Amino acid sequence: MLQLRLSFFKIYTIIIILFILVNFNKVWANNFISRGYYVIDLNFKLEWMTCTVGMVWDQKKCVGKPIKVKLDQIDTIISQANEQLEGSWRLPSRKELESLVCKNCKKVKINSRIFPGTPPESFWTSEKNPWQSQFMWTVNFYTGHTFGRFPGFIPNYVRLVRDR
Repeated sequence: MLQLRLSFFKIYTIIIILFILVNFNKVWANNFISRGYYVIDLNFKLEWMTCTVGMVWDQKKCVGKPIKVKLDQIDTIISQANEQLEGSWRLPSRKELESLVCKNCKKVKINSRIFPGTPPESFWTSEKNPWQSQFMWTVNFYTGHTFGRFPGFIPNYVRLVRDR
């Protein structure tokens, strides 16, 4: 009887350890922690909006339609986000936005469990292309590549971020 209890205890312990390891990798593998309408980025010490601008967080998903905006519209969007969601939201730097690219993801090059509904297209960064200052850097979540060729009058998607 005692040996049966020990065997059960060993099996139970192994199952618990495996469960912890599997879930630990899901939560911590990319160093992101989902918190509803925002996601904590442990690497960069940032908080990302879960949804692309134009969409709204609704319990476990982003609803609505993401919108493309011109560069001169972003200040208004940031002001609205700061009023409605509190904090100092901003456009991400090139390096920050590139950190969201998932090279192994199939259709959209971003983890869609963490950032659902992300369009497979270009997103604005806050940085100008130093070689051609009339162009801004964007990160494309269809290819996973960064491009420095977008003038401010061509609309692109936006994902806001704030410092933690």
